[in-house]
Amino acid sequence: MISPFSLQEAQSDDLTDKILLPPTDPSAEVMEIPGYKLVYVNGACPRNYQVYKADSMIGVIFQHITHWSNGVDSLRYAQALDAAVGLDEFLKVARISKTATEQPPSEEELLDKEFDSLTSDEWERLKRYVPQAKDLVAA
Repeated sequence: MISPFSLQEAQSDDLTDKILLPPTDPSAEVMEIPGYKLVYVNGACPRNYQVYKADSMIGVIFQHITHWSNGVDSLRYAQALDAAVGLDEFLKVARISKTATEQPPSEEELLDKEFDSLTSDEWERLKRYVPQAKDLVAA
């Protein structure tokens, strides 16, 4: 007979299994390649690796039997480094294109944001902002 306590204990053991380990974790399987650290996550074929650049995770790459892939393009790479660099380059281009097309929020939109979430540049914009009083009507 399984008691509720033993079932809860078994479930809590599953929850304590670490799925995503940082490269600093002593039980993490880390592969270092120039400029990147790969941390094994799971899988047999493909093996899944988190890709870290400096201290930030930039994405995931996959080790197949014959090649590597990164999930952001349909290319097959011969080396892990090539897949990591391809991922990194894709993210740089995506970041540049997003910032090029993204418009900064208007002053009215900034007034709706929480004060703690405003950047110093946004605070400066709000200091200089003078609202238009054309919609105000004297009572």
